[in-house]
Amino acid sequence: MVRIEPVSIGEWTAVGVEVLLPKTTLLAVTAGGGYIMCGALDVQLLNERLRDRKVIAGRAVGVRTLEQLLDAPLESVTEAAEAMGITAGMQGREAVRIMAAAASEA
Repeated sequence: MVRIEPVSIGEWTAVGVEVLLPKTTLLAVTAGGGYIMCGALDVQLLNERLRDRKVIAGRAVGVRTLEQLLDAPLESVTEAAEAMGITAGMQGREAVRIMAAAASEA
């Protein structure tokens, strides 16, 4: 089952996605040109093999709901996210706010 829901982050609305799979749940919240995701996200792959795509993303581990994903500190982020001021240890909600704000300025 796939569930998609709006997620309010300050003055912006992000999109939360929950995908129920056997023995796991994939979670992501996207805003602007980036996203945060559960531990299934391979940040190393994005930074190394897909570097030319400049994917703006962050990874949080140990989360089971969209709300936990937003509240958790990011365990790792891509180089493109770092270039925007998003850092490992930052709360997911703050990272999404930065992504949304950057998109509204573009």
